[in-house]
Amino acid sequence: MNKHTYEYINETLYSEKLENGLSVYLLPKQEMSKTYALFTTDYGSIDQRFVPIDRKEKITVPEGVAHFLEHKLFEKEDRDVFADFTKQGASPNAYTSFTKTAYLFAATDHIEKNVETLIDFVQNPYFSEESVEKEKGIISQEIKMYDDQPDWQSFMGTIKCMFHHHPVNVDIAGTVDSITSITKDDLYTCYNTFYHPENMVLFIAGNFDQDSMFELIEENQKRKDFQKMEEIDREFPDEPKEVVKREEKMIMPVSVPKCTVGIKDSSTVLDRDELLKKDLLINMLLDHYFSTSGDFYQQLYEENLIDSSFHFETTLEKNFGYTLIGGNTEDPERFSAKMKELLLSTNQAELNADEFDRMKKKKIGQLLRSMNSLEFIASKYTHYHMFGLDLFEIIPQIEQLTLEDANGFLRTWMEEDRITVLTIAGE
Repeated sequence: MNKHTYEYINETLYSEKLENGLSVYLLPKQEMSKTYALFTTDYGSIDQRFVPIDRKEKITVPEGVAHFLEHKLFEKEDRDVFADFTKQGASPNAYTSFTKTAYLFAATDHIEKNVETLIDFVQNPYFSEESVEKEKGIISQEIKMYDDQPDWQSFMGTIKCMFHHHPVNVDIAGTVDSITSITKDDLYTCYNTFYHPENMVLFIAGNFDQDSMFELIEENQKRKDFQKMEEIDREFPDEPKEVVKREEKMIMPVSVPKCTVGIKDSSTVLDRDELLKKDLLINMLLDHYFSTSGDFYQQLYEENLIDSSFHFETTLEKNFGYTLIGGNTEDPERFSAKMKELLLSTNQAELNADEFDRMKKKKIGQLLRSMNSLEFIASKYTHYHMFGLDLFEIIPQIEQLTLEDANGFLRTWMEEDRITVLTIAGE
């Protein structure tokens, strides 16, 4: 195992890439009572068109396969894996995002047994035609349930207003129509292509011994056979820089209207250093302007345009990105007009040295506080690893950002044709 000590944050990480390609990261923290394990594949809902591992031509699979696959992996021929974890005192879960599928557990006891259960159930798929048909009804109900949730509709609705062709504009679970066409063969094709160890990361953090844990994982993997894997050839459609719609309105049973402003990012593929710099700057600027101490937040608050539901988030991936800002508002028209005015004003804004120094210190402080969470470390380390970046090296990267970097980015951050507004009004 490789041992890497990060003295400035007092962390020691052990890592190894196994013969079958699996990347293993172990972060022992003996002061913690629990252990958290995260087994992630670089495969999400947007991966609809690709060349399967054993073929030469691209195929297109139905929308929602990644999420469907996540559901089905827990179900084996003779049992449900959730019950196995429960018997061993663990709390399991899983999630599918636009770009990843992850399986996890948290536990304070039987750690090695739970790690084996996690690895084995993910690496041992069982799909039957009967169970696939049964699952379609379950996921259809889940999709319909989300159709009735204003917060989810605000999220997905804004994304759909931003993206013309990119599959990020499709609900992660797919549609009721799309999942009806999913077959057992679709699941095995996607599983065999994307669940290869070469495309996966196992990150374990908490109270365990790294040597015995690594020996367990290595022996477990040696007992299994995987065919050789080349880099996966994925295809995504060309995406215009401008949004699909500048404005959209939905009617739902809400007592207070909701308004979300979406800012579409460029779909240009960035190298890892450019991506990290852009990701850091967007997060820092959003916090600077829209946190409770931010100038923009204060203006919105003083004009009674926001309440405690106000929030902002940003996502930057390899070939798409977006920022969402919004919440409940009694006057969505005034809110959206004010938001556009504030956002476009940043083109002429200029940060000074003291402001940017405070922004960097705040970002570093937020990152250090977050590192008290095993869940944060595991998910963020895995996220950055898939870009070829190291979470524990990000603080020096923040320190190296310059005022020129920030002001240069600020001048190009906003363009009116990349901004959309979605309003959800009451019936």
